[in-house]
Amino acid sequence: MPATPAWPPRSAPRLFTKGPLAPDMDITLDGQAAHYLMRVMRIREGDAIILCDDETGEWAGEVTAAAKRDCIVHLVQHLRPREEVPDFILYAALLKKDRFDLVLEKATELGVRHIQPVITRRCVADKLNHDRAMTLITEAAEQCARTALPTLAEPIKLDALLRTWPDNRALYFADEMGGEAVEKVFPQNSGPAGLIVGPEGGFDDAEREAIRAIKATRAITLGPRILRGETATIAAIALWMGLAGDWRQ
Repeated sequence: MPATPAWPPRSAPRLFTKGPLAPDMDITLDGQAAHYLMRVMRIREGDAIILCDDETGEWAGEVTAAAKRDCIVHLVQHLRPREEVPDFILYAALLKKDRFDLVLEKATELGVRHIQPVITRRCVADKLNHDRAMTLITEAAEQCARTALPTLAEPIKLDALLRTWPDNRALYFADEMGGEAVEKVFPQNSGPAGLIVGPEGGFDDAEREAIRAIKATRAITLGPRILRGETATIAAIALWMGLAGDWRQ
């Protein structure tokens, strides 16, 4: 006798929606969410949907009505509570649009809690479309099955960031001029941490000195090659998650 298929199926679409969600609740999805489900995923009545609200966690629901412009999902089962993510903040210098899009996407997938864009002297951009950026972050969280969305701040100038740096948060500085080996530095800190990565042209000498002057700063090296800003960001986050973050679980 064939085994009963798992429910909800692993292939069920995942979407973030407004909360809080609760048992037996009916959720109406419209706009882009409905377009994605009905036109892209070809969802029909009776299909399973996974919904997250960034508050109560992850829920399995069943589509009970499907029209051209909206659909109704009845919540059936609470699958997971909202996850606890490490207190790890990314301080990323703004890059060209497509490269910073990659930073937002991969930082979300890798598990950062908060993203703070930074404006430095060599940045080629000084603005960020916050709504568009949050759409990229949300889509990345849906794809990688996160139940907690990273928060995103408005860009801040480097000097303003450093003036208010708290002594209780370690600041790991990805310095292309060299630093300590990450396998020695990262496991030493189990508390709040941040990573700062520079723009395409790197930090200038004055900025580098200002970052190193912060009491909480630990300059780190990411190997023998000079990496692009987006590559350095992805590599450093992955290393921290593996050595000091929740990948160790």
